[in-house]
Amino acid sequence: MPLLKGIDSAKESLEIVIFRFDQKEIESALAKAVSRGVRVRALIANTNRSGELNLRKLELRLLAAGVTVARTGDDLLRYHGKLMVVDHRELYLLAFNLTHADIEHSRSFGIITTSRDLVREAESLIEADTMRHPYEPSVDRFVVSPVTARKRLAEFIQGARKQLVIYDPKISDLPMIRLLEERARAGVDIRIIGKMTIGVDGLPCRKLAEMRLHTRTIVRDGLFVFVGSQSLRTLELDARREVGAIFRNSKIADALLRVFENDWSKAEQPEQAARDEAHGPDKIARKVAKAVAKEIPPVAPMLDGVVRKVVGEENAVELNEEEVEEIVKGAVKEAVREAVKEVVEEVVESRQGRAW
Repeated sequence: MPLLKGIDSAKESLEIVIFRFDQKEIESALAKAVSRGVRVRALIANTNRSGELNLRKLELRLLAAGVTVARTGDDLLRYHGKLMVVDHRELYLLAFNLTHADIEHSRSFGIITTSRDLVREAESLIEADTMRHPYEPSVDRFVVSPVTARKRLAEFIQGARKQLVIYDPKISDLPMIRLLEERARAGVDIRIIGKMTIGVDGLPCRKLAEMRLHTRTIVRDGLFVFVGSQSLRTLELDARREVGAIFRNSKIADALLRVFENDWSKAEQPEQAARDEAHGPDKIARKVAKAVAKEIPPVAPMLDGVVRKVVGEENAVELNEEEVEEIVKGAVKEAVREAVKEVVEEVVESRQGRAW
């Protein structure tokens, strides 16, 4: 309802950035805004894991409704940010996609702000990505991957003195994990709902129960908040377009902490989460990754030839073929496992969304 209310309130202009979309009510509201004389511009991701077909269909429907549509470039692995700006005065920054599964059946958050610097910065980013120009950041608390996210989020974590509560579907970036570990050693109380790829003492992590986790949210010292689309994960920090914001607001922080405490009390302990992980999407992904790795032809001879061409026969060194094959197959298995797991989870979620 807040999203529909925002669209319905538009009088002059509305800009929206879309990664995934199946909300007919929102689509209808955008068309009605056009009919009222509002200039509506949509920036749609070039692709997502479901491919381009559904995005292309959405593009054509919006164009038919009179919306001005652009597609993002393909220079980044993914354009995953979710934004809406109404009349150059109100920013909706979302951690969730505009889908039934995300909005109705996932834990996620969004912020609505009239902060002039955040509104202007969001418009600057939308304009840059629409025109496919480099984005030039000018507001520190507007967090954009891959431009500023690593630095800003590292500073945010380092600033913790008493407490960090974190929602994150997957924390895997080693420098960020080290920062969290350092803060824990300094006496900061840290709790995580989501998943960490490495278990670390002092960083208790539980799996969200009863629903899917989609938000990336951190509350620091009961006062400072980060809400956005980027996990503490290397790809989302360094290779994708992700968007978030950092702000100080005790009222919002308190509200988020109440939700977190309720979720934490119900969250599954690590042992139960591990048992759940042994089934479903992760089990399928591991089987596929193992099968793919078996089919990889030997790469050591080819690598040896490339090395000799680069450094010359005189400077070439003998490669340990067994070690090379083990490293390559391990890397392929990990990449395939992650990709297949994401696809399977998405299929399951989309089917659940239709059933709901």
